[in-house]
Amino acid sequence: MEMFLSVLNIIGLLLLIGVLYIMHKKQITFSKRVFTALGFGVGFGLILQFIYGPSSEVLLASVPWFNLVGVGYVKLLQMIVMPLVFISILAAFTKVTIGKNFGKMAGSILGILIGTTAIAAIVGISVTLLFGLDASEIVQGEAELSRGISMEETSETVIERALPEQILDLLPANPFLDFTGARSTSTIAVVIFAAFLGFAYLTVSRKEPEHAAVIKKGIDAVYALVMGVVRIVLRLTPYGVLAIMARTVATSDFGAIYSLGKFVLASYVALAIMFAIHLLIITMTGLNPLTYVKKASDVLLFAFTSRSSAGALPLNIQTQTKRFGVPDGIANFAGSFGLSIGQNGCAGVYPAMLAVMIAPTVGQPIDAQFIVTLIAIVAISSFGVAGVGGGATFAAILVLSALNLPIALAGLLISVEPLIDMGRTTVNVSGAMTAGVTTAKVSGELNVETYNDSVEHQTVEA
Repeated sequence: MEMFLSVLNIIGLLLLIGVLYIMHKKQITFSKRVFTALGFGVGFGLILQFIYGPSSEVLLASVPWFNLVGVGYVKLLQMIVMPLVFISILAAFTKVTIGKNFGKMAGSILGILIGTTAIAAIVGISVTLLFGLDASEIVQGEAELSRGISMEETSETVIERALPEQILDLLPANPFLDFTGARSTSTIAVVIFAAFLGFAYLTVSRKEPEHAAVIKKGIDAVYALVMGVVRIVLRLTPYGVLAIMARTVATSDFGAIYSLGKFVLASYVALAIMFAIHLLIITMTGLNPLTYVKKASDVLLFAFTSRSSAGALPLNIQTQTKRFGVPDGIANFAGSFGLSIGQNGCAGVYPAMLAVMIAPTVGQPIDAQFIVTLIAIVAISSFGVAGVGGGATFAAILVLSALNLPIALAGLLISVEPLIDMGRTTVNVSGAMTAGVTTAKVSGELNVETYNDSVEHQTVEA
């Protein structure tokens, strides 16, 4: 019987995929198909949740097949991350879109990423105090205790690494290893390697122009090939969003979410404020923030459903270049660094909220000195997170350990972690795009005409 019901669930998913495919054949816009997929996913997930319950054997048998579509799509996106980052940055040098201003461009992107993370910490602190959140009020179950113990064990290796060691991990000692994504800092290492090759190309173009012409022709050919693969994979976005959202909603523990509703609400208030700050930064550069929201909606929606900043990178870069008019080099630097440096949601809002919640449980007053120290640690650790794998868990471990706060208490939120992580990932990706757009505008390299053009005339698939 369970097998029969699982097959029915899979057929239901395939029927919805068929509807999305028909919409594609009818040339319905990419944005409408993505939002339709989101609606289908939420609706189908709620139906499965209502019929079976989140932990039923039927759902457990169905989820692997849902993952075949959802997780499979994310893996395809991750497959093209390294080639896309490498060839796009290298091609930017051949097009002379990066040159003497390389230092200023990289400094601007890093400054915006880390600066906005410090602001995110302030937002997280303020919202936590406003809502009066306290970790001592959260009930500890078996799962929460297990998660806390796991985080303590992880912290033993994390906190031993000094910041200089974490920065050294960014350098590509073996770029071929980093192309495999073997290290947590592999993406940034590939960025650095591509930049070195780019500067070498500029030297060759000055001294041996005939060789430079051959190199440029080869790079352009590889770039065209990689972008062809990117376009093929991105066409699968609606199907991936449908499967990921259906699985997420169907398997969510709404009882646990309700019991921690105050923290979930506070988290999303903080994340919404941070997103508004991104729009304010966009506005301050003289650009229309509503245009940013409209054109970024596809990639932000995917980040929300997939909870994967790395998976969203190809869509992130395509959105910056195709819809916002950001040069390839700046878009790739902003997107790549934003994967693990200055994550506004995971490394800014989240650890700051945890620290303020946990501090009272050990008698630590929330005074001016504590707040200033917390903001400084969040800003610094948001850079150091890259050396230990990135993500909210490591950011929380770094911040809490630096403040001598009990790390295990962070495990209390395991039941709502996926729900909150959706919002955090969205803000992370938005922060990276904000850094790219702002840097391009301030440096005078943004194609303002492309930015202001109607979204109906643009597509990330083109």
